[in-house]
Amino acid sequence: MPPSALDQLSRLNITYPMLFKLTNKNSDRMTHCGVLEFVADEGICYLPHWMMQNLLLEEGGLVQVESVNLMVATYSKFQPQSPDFLDITNPKAVLENALRNFACLTTGDVIAINYNEKIYELRVMETKPDKAVSIIECDMNVDFDAPLGYKEPERHMQRSEEPTAFTGSGNRLDGKKKGIEPSPAPLDPSDIKRGIPNYDFKIGRITFIRNSRQQPRKIETDDTASNFIAFSGEGQSLRKKDRKP
Repeated sequence: MPPSALDQLSRLNITYPMLFKLTNKNSDRMTHCGVLEFVADEGICYLPHWMMQNLLLEEGGLVQVESVNLMVATYSKFQPQSPDFLDITNPKAVLENALRNFACLTTGDVIAINYNEKIYELRVMETKPDKAVSIIECDMNVDFDAPLGYKEPERHMQRSEEPTAFTGSGNRLDGKKKGIEPSPAPLDPSDIKRGIPNYDFKIGRITFIRNSRQQPRKIETDDTASNFIAFSGEGQSLRKKDRKP
């Protein structure tokens, strides 16, 4: 802006930082901005190209400049104008860093930021607490809308074939036919004697008896063995008898 604008503003009771409302009466478009320097030629105001596009203003056109006070921003929502913005690794950090060069935001404007020698345009979809807010030294939450022309990637549902259950017949490891259960011999409760040792036990051999009839114990008889005869003689005392005189 020209130096004469600074002289006139200094005489007025204005608040800092200086914020301005720009209006193009021919197109009835308006936006808000700050000021960089007061070194322009008299009657001339330099604007960024993207701001002139928001105002539908041609080079050399007339613009009305008013000093305004704006509320401090608490929330803003942006819509990238190209899906290429999603290629940035951390778009939120890039935008927050680029907004340090801005003084205010107006709902409906399209701002331009430069990152990696490429220009990205973003439309201001929403601002709080007002449609025009100041973003100088503020704590503002930033949100994004889906980029213009963005399409969700189609998800091809892969039809997973249901596994077919085994339809053959299995073989047992013991060689027996499958499905044929052994028929154990019926047991009589009187045949099961508990607490009686196995007199046929042999060292080095373990016998497991399951669901089988207990075999009667074999009694070996020896015909040649003589019958037991009790002792029938007289006993002798180990104590010596006293001799009588």
